[in-house]
Amino acid sequence: MENNNNNSESINFIRNIIEDDLNSNKYQRNIHTRFPPEPNGCLHIGHAKSICLNFGIAEQYENATCNLRFDDTNPVKEDTQFVNAIQEDIKWLGFDWGDKIHYTSDYYEKLYNYAICLIKKGKAFVCDLNQEEMREYRGTLTTPGKDSPFKTRSVEENIALFADMRSGKFNDGDKVLRAKIDMTSDNIHMRDPVIYRILKANHHRTGSEWVIYPMYDFAHCISDAIENITHSICTLEFEIHRPLYDWILNELELENQILPQQIEFARLNLTNTVMSKRKLLKLVEENHVDSWDDPRMPTISGMRRRGYTPNAIKSFCEQIGVTKYNSLTDFALLEHCLRNDLNTQAQRKIGVLNPLKVVIDNYDEDKTEEMQAVNNPAVEDSGTRPIVFSKVIYIEKTDFMEDAPRKFFRLSQGREVRLKYAYLATCTNIIKNEEGEVVEVHCEIDPNSRGGKAPDGRKVKGTIHWISEKSAICANIHQYDRLFNSPEPENCEEGKSFIDDLNKDSLTILKNCLIEPSILEMKKEEAFQLERTGYFCIDRKSKKDNVILNRTVAMRDSWGKK
Repeated sequence: MENNNNNSESINFIRNIIEDDLNSNKYQRNIHTRFPPEPNGCLHIGHAKSICLNFGIAEQYENATCNLRFDDTNPVKEDTQFVNAIQEDIKWLGFDWGDKIHYTSDYYEKLYNYAICLIKKGKAFVCDLNQEEMREYRGTLTTPGKDSPFKTRSVEENIALFADMRSGKFNDGDKVLRAKIDMTSDNIHMRDPVIYRILKANHHRTGSEWVIYPMYDFAHCISDAIENITHSICTLEFEIHRPLYDWILNELELENQILPQQIEFARLNLTNTVMSKRKLLKLVEENHVDSWDDPRMPTISGMRRRGYTPNAIKSFCEQIGVTKYNSLTDFALLEHCLRNDLNTQAQRKIGVLNPLKVVIDNYDEDKTEEMQAVNNPAVEDSGTRPIVFSKVIYIEKTDFMEDAPRKFFRLSQGREVRLKYAYLATCTNIIKNEEGEVVEVHCEIDPNSRGGKAPDGRKVKGTIHWISEKSAICANIHQYDRLFNSPEPENCEEGKSFIDDLNKDSLTILKNCLIEPSILEMKKEEAFQLERTGYFCIDRKSKKDNVILNRTVAMRDSWGKK
């Protein structure tokens, strides 16, 4: 089988395994992967790595497919809103599962019958121990466990009790179905693990039809087998579960089928954030962030709302690669990939975040001119757009200094500067308020320098951006910093929680910023560059009477620099 992707692909150990399996014709040259999220929260950047890997393999090889399967075995935490959000995120990243969408709940009847098969083989039993008692019987990592007193129940009694569990005869926690393996195993997951529990909760798909639900370890491997998955790719924390994965499939003796193989890779760990869905949920539920799609969150929906692009995320996933070793990736690398992508595609716009009023004394009050601004200097033939110039304009406060040092190449008293796309201007006077703060600057332009070019060829080093009072739109800008202060917030000091490491300055809001009106023509969440400032996008909750811009990423790229 030939690799269909002519582009240079980063080689990883999983693709090496697949190549070996193809060469040996292990799976009759049909590769089948799956992406199996639990619908109990939104996907994050770590899931994006798995999405790119599983769907990427399906795109790379002939006759290869990738399923989307929702592992919906815990109705207490799952919801249809997450099912919809997950599908939206995957499509936004640019992947399509076609008709290959499945749910573990599709297989509940089959899973129940497979559990009966294990009981009949003497490989599963109904246990009455409660959770605390099971922990006590399980033993520790250094001491073996001991058998449950209910392990010797007959096959007939187990089948009857399991049927009673299904019919709702017992309450939550009264009984569980456990695999009968080895309580002395070095692997604690092989010490007669629970494979079914009673849970009288409404399921988002099956309603109240079921009151018993399979555990993830039992349902996952069987679902893989039912769907003819060849390579069940998961993260390293499931490596210790692999013996149970294989044990269940081997004990069921599935006929006429080559069993899937579980392969583990290192999960993504990013600096200054957390990747645990449980911890992300805590941030949402305790209102430390606005929602799952808060632009500070590492969720795909949060990144999309902040102006990230699918290409940037996929490029990032390709650069970090797939390995067997856990490591910590600098968040700056993700931002580097984003800047690289935005630099060539993002339109340039003008915005002034901290406005300072500038009056052009030798310009008529009623006069306006249209200047032509370049849409993207990084792209040839990107075109231009008109921007209005008038007597009163605004510049950034940081672009003016009253007593400027010699190497300050922006606006200062008696100095000339280039107003980008417009004229050369010289500061002639300033106005201060009672506190001594400069609140208004007066300038004169060289009327022969339209377009910012000196007619006599004199050199002007400084160039600043500006916006006309007659065209400016008012906006509030949300600026974001890292959500956590330390690189590894999950490794907090004893007695402290990751919540204690939250950065109280992760969001700052700049009010009454001025932006050019063409920004309102941009699609929401489509990133653009405010010249000399950074990349931004219109927030999805923005309205005409309340324009909100989210800062996507700053201009400066520190990745790889000291």
